[in-house]
Parts: sequence; C-alpha cells; structure tokens
Amino acid sequence: MKRMIALVVALLAFIGIAYAVTSHNDAKPATKKEVPTVGILQMMSHPALDQIHKGILKGLKDEGYKVGKDVKIDFQNAENDQSNMKTMSERFVNEKADVVVGIATPAAQALANATKKTPIILGAITDPKGAKLVKSNTKPGGNITGVSDQAPIDAQLKLIRQLMPKAKVLGVIATSSDDSAQTQAKMVDEKAAKYGFTVKDFGISSTNDLNQVAGEMASQVDAVFVPTDNTIASAMQTLVAATNAKKIPVFPTVDTMVKDGGLATIGLNQFHLGVSTGKMVAAALKGKKPATTPIHFETTGDLVVNLKVAKKLGITIPDSVVTKAEKNGEVIK
Repeated sequence: MKRMIALVVALLAFIGIAYAVTSHNDAKPATKKEVPTVGILQMMSHPALDQIHKGILKGLKDEGYKVGKDVKIDFQNAENDQSNMKTMSERFVNEKADVVVGIATPAAQALANATKKTPIILGAITDPKGAKLVKSNTKPGGNITGVSDQAPIDAQLKLIRQLMPKAKVLGVIATSSDDSAQTQAKMVDEKAAKYGFTVKDFGISSTNDLNQVAGEMASQVDAVFVPTDNTIASAMQTLVAATNAKKIPVFPTVDTMVKDGGLATIGLNQFHLGVSTGKMVAAALKGKKPATTPIHFETTGDLVVNLKVAKKLGITIPDSVVTKAEKNGEVIK
C-alpha cells in the first residue's frame, strides 16, 4: 500500500513538472521594442550644415531619444553630388527609415522626390513653399514639414547701413541654382532702396566661378551681402580673399560665415536651428503628422561681429554694437 501511494505521488509530481515545462514553452516571449531609424541626408560638409546636424542630435536627446539606445541614426553626406543625394534618398526609403531629414534645400528636394509617404523633416530650408516642398508654410499638406532658416533681411540691411554709413552700392552674390539663396537675394533687391543702397547682383554656378566673380564684384561695390548659400559658405575663404584685397566687407546671413571671414551679421544660430529640427523629428516619431504641422520659423537672430576682420579692413565697430553682440550674440576677437 505504501508502495502504491509512493508511485501515485511520484506520478503526480511528474505530471506537475511536465505541465510547468509545457506552460513555460507555450508562453509568448517578451518582444524587444524595435528602435526607430532616422535617416539624415546632408548636402555637403561645411560649418553651418555641420552645426545643424549636431543640433538635430541634441534636439532628439532633449526629447528623450538617446542615439544608439532609443533611436538609430543613418547619416549620409552627399558631398554636393546630385546623384549621391538621389541614391541616398532611395536607400532610406528601401531600408524603411521611420523619419528622414534633409539638411539644405537640394537634400530635402531629393528626399521629396524619393517618397510621398515617409515623414520628411526639413533641416533649415529657407523657403519651403518656394522650393515646392510644401503647399503652404502653415498647412504643408503632405509628408513634409520642418524648420526654415529665413534670415531677418531688414535687420541685416539696417546693420550694414549702421556699420557702413557712407556705402552706396551693395553687391549681392548667390549661386544661380540655389533656390533659397535666390529667394533671399530677391528680398534684398526689393528692400535695399529703403536703406539707401543701390544693388548689383552677381551669380555663380559653382565654387569654380567664385574667385573671378568675387574679384569683379569687389571692384564695383562698397559692401557685399551673402544670403544663406551653401556653395558660397563652403568656399568662404575664396570670397573674402578677393574682397579683403579691395578692403570690401562681407555681410553673410550665417554666424559660422562671420567666423570664416565675414564682418558681421544678425543671423540665425545654426545649432539652434538644428535643435528645433531634432525636436520636430521626435514629434514625427511619436506620430505627429507633417501635413498639419506648420513650418517653424525662428523669430530672432544673433548679432555676431568679427573685430579681427574689422581691424584688417580699417572699419570701426561702434562700442554699442560690440556691447550688444556680447550680450546677445558673439564677438570674434
């Protein structure tokens, strides 16, 4: 009898173990959360665009996305090659990136041509509507929204007049194929008379033209305005070498271009533009629709002055301007 009881107990124990093992095997394993991918397409390397890229990563981090843990970044630099931009854009789509970012107008246009479904965030595009990337800046209407780097043109012209009270002729140089640069150049053409300037426009097709065109321009103008132009930004040293030889100051719209030899600007901080872009990427990852998300415009610019360049050109920067730059911008000494 005791032996019978022992056998029954052993059998029950075996059944219990078998049931536990079967239940464990049938249970669904915990699924690991898939990390979203953000594709970033940058037109080329130069300080302004590099700062936007860094700002995007900071904006994502601020919104709780740590690179490598909460989000995967696929960064591609097209090195100013249109075919590269097309290939890289198609790669993002084929690899099913969750959100893609275009840094500079040509990069954004390549992405727009590659997909009408994947959310596209514009990384500092001057004129999204003019570049035919959105239907309107307030109601984009498709899969694209983002950040504009439209410079405060009136503030720029006012600064040039303040630092160059006797200047009469303002040279404006821009790349002919850059839609954003051309938009700003036209704005200067329309507004310059209000500040007492006559405008002479100059165009380049590539950096190969810059040295010759800049030399011709420097002989005909009293000061030079450069819009947000990636081609010229990448060859700023070439431009200022030609203008410095004639003691002609250059006023760019971008802070990094002042560091590269411009005299002064009231321009948008490229890193801050990148941060705003990164936050819009995070919003898209969380499900916010680009179609109903207005283009973000920065409303204030930083005053940046280069005292080293001023000394080289024999231009005196008023103390009031330097003080203002120290408080709300940057002074390069």
